[in-house]
Amino acid sequence: MFSVLSGVWALLLGIVFIMLGNGMHFTLIGLRGGIEGFSAAELAIVTSGYFAGFLSGANLTPRLIRRVGHVRVFAALGSFMSAGLIAFPLVAEPWAWTILRLLIGFCMSGIYVTAESWLNDASTNETRGKVLSAYMIAQTLGIIGAQYLLTLGDATTAVLFIGASILVSISFGPILLSAGRTPAADVTRPMGLRALFTSSPLGTVGIFLLGAVYATQSGMAAVFGTQIGMEADRIALLVATLFGGALLLQFPIGWLSDRIDRRKVIFLAAAIGVASCAMAWTFGGGLWALMASAFFAGGVTTPLYALFLAYTNDFLSTEDMPAASGGLVLTFGVGAILGPLVAGWAMQWGGPFAFWLVLGGLFATIAVYALYRMTQRAVPSAEETESYISVLPTASVVAVEAAGAWAAEQAEAKREEEEQEEARAEGAETEAEDTREKEGERDARG
Repeated sequence: MFSVLSGVWALLLGIVFIMLGNGMHFTLIGLRGGIEGFSAAELAIVTSGYFAGFLSGANLTPRLIRRVGHVRVFAALGSFMSAGLIAFPLVAEPWAWTILRLLIGFCMSGIYVTAESWLNDASTNETRGKVLSAYMIAQTLGIIGAQYLLTLGDATTAVLFIGASILVSISFGPILLSAGRTPAADVTRPMGLRALFTSSPLGTVGIFLLGAVYATQSGMAAVFGTQIGMEADRIALLVATLFGGALLLQFPIGWLSDRIDRRKVIFLAAAIGVASCAMAWTFGGGLWALMASAFFAGGVTTPLYALFLAYTNDFLSTEDMPAASGGLVLTFGVGAILGPLVAGWAMQWGGPFAFWLVLGGLFATIAVYALYRMTQRAVPSAEETESYISVLPTASVVAVEAAGAWAAEQAEAKREEEEQEEARAEGAETEAEDTREKEGERDARG
């Protein structure tokens, strides 16, 4: 593992700094928005603005890269994002924050595309799985670490926004200085929604609903904490727990999904999400109940994203996987735009704990639909399934396509190995039969 990371450590370090800055600003919006007197509905629009910008950036950045190159795009987007972070405390109005969030979402999407292109280019077929896993861990640790940094400053001042801007600016150093040759900027055209739904109804519907879950968690958790009167350090702990659960539950859920029907694992993970939200709704007045709910609700969200990707790929040819990955990322993005709007409206009229009610309803819909799909389609054989690999919902289509390609390669290598084992076993059995026949002939002559 160390030999693999030796070639990409600088890129991963830059990713950690980016996520520190971006993670700070995500939670800080909820904190400072509450101080400024923004309503839940207004902050929901601000939150959705980020994901709208992210979705548009995913479509436009590859064209910009082809026109002016990776380095110029990366530097330009980084500069705009750093400036946007500083601008938040200057104009404390919902409409201004929505525009800034659109800008930052667009920039972050482009930064992901560029950084992931370099990261993918720096890895080989043999190391890609480990590099992608390290990338996922670096992103998650950056988001968790950002919550600690929030406790070091005062959300009523501009210092935390300035700190987030500095971290983002610093991140470009190791990435730009370590990036080698310019990789390809091509991203496969996304598969159409109808074709995607025909290939995998559960994957398409599930990832749309999960987009709403993820955006609501990451964008509205701090709003919820502010509205129930939590202190800043406890709000930071709540958000950190959401992502900490994802880091710890990723492996066991992934391990299970490679061994049993993935729809059962999807149902189980969604049911855990429902139970955790119900616990927060019922016993949410206590800190530990909230933290336990956040751990499990956040803990199943990221694995579910990778599960839907892997499950969809189980029914596709290798040639169709890149296009399907683009379609799934697009579908996830649409859900991410709508989710906070629904949650913000519910919290506006039903109180802050409607946050958990919306999340629980989304998880319940995923679970029920997974049960329904079990009655509509046979379980794919083990030979037809692809390997599971951790992919964060924040990843761009570049990383998602790379993960799908790696999974297909791993599955093909596994099938070839099993075929070779069967061939060796058949050869050994044939040799044993020949030996028995020769011994029988000798006995007959004797």
